Amino acid sequence: MANTYHQMYVQAVFAVKYRDAILEKKWREDFFGVMGNLINETGCKNIIVNGVEDHVHCFIGLKPTWSVSDLMKIVKAKSSKWLNGTNYLNRRFEWQTGFGCFTYNQSHIHRVYRYIQNQEEHHRKKQFLKEYTQLLKAFKIDYDPRYIFDELK
Repeated sequence: MANTYHQMYVQAVFAVKYRDAILEKKWREDFFGVMGNLINETGCKNIIVNGVEDHVHCFIGLKPTWSVSDLMKIVKAKSSKWLNGTNYLNRRFEWQTGFGCFTYNQSHIHRVYRYIQNQEEHHRKKQFLKEYTQLLKAFKIDYDPRYIFDELK
């Protein structure tokens, strides 16, 4: 077959190291834009990147030549480097180790997009840890609550 045809939708969710609430609203949109560009530079498709002070959701059209782990390694490393090169923070920025990854089909795109787009409103009602564990349960992912996030400083 001459071409590879694909359509894989992935949501990756990850937190700031120690879940520190340091992604300030005044520059968060710029930062998430950088992350979206990093996704696009790989040939994958950034659908939306959004989040709140302590975590981010990336909704991606994944190319089959990329593993989610390799893509997240690049996005997290390069976005950290970008943020550390700005004057936005007065300390070194790091993401938590690991991420959550959830797949969707074509019929879910609009719903997932709206969910990610409305993160600020969503998190006025629900804490991130509860949201994240509900996603893990909904996708029937076994997890050990002791190791969901980097808890200790």
